[in-house]
Amino acid sequence: METKKYSSYAQIELDLKILKLEREIYYQKVLLNVDKTKESIIPFRKINKVLETVSDFSSGPYGIIIKTLIPTAIKWYLNRKRGN
Repeated sequence: METKKYSSYAQIELDLKILKLEREIYYQKVLLNVDKTKESIIPFRKINKVLETVSDFSSGPYGIIIKTLIPTAIKWYLNRKRGN
């Protein structure tokens, strides 16, 4: 990298302002990318929370009833469609 030669303090101040603005732009880009990443992850968190709730519900006393009724209902539906 070539060193820059300045002839006045005004040139130095101008370059410092430019660098400060560039730094702020890159910082805002990072924040935007973080927000986009959060948005893409949040649906998975919501799905995971629903699955945890269903898992908790199915492990209790209602879960035993549901686990018994679902296969029975499926068998009944399949047999009804076949005409048996």
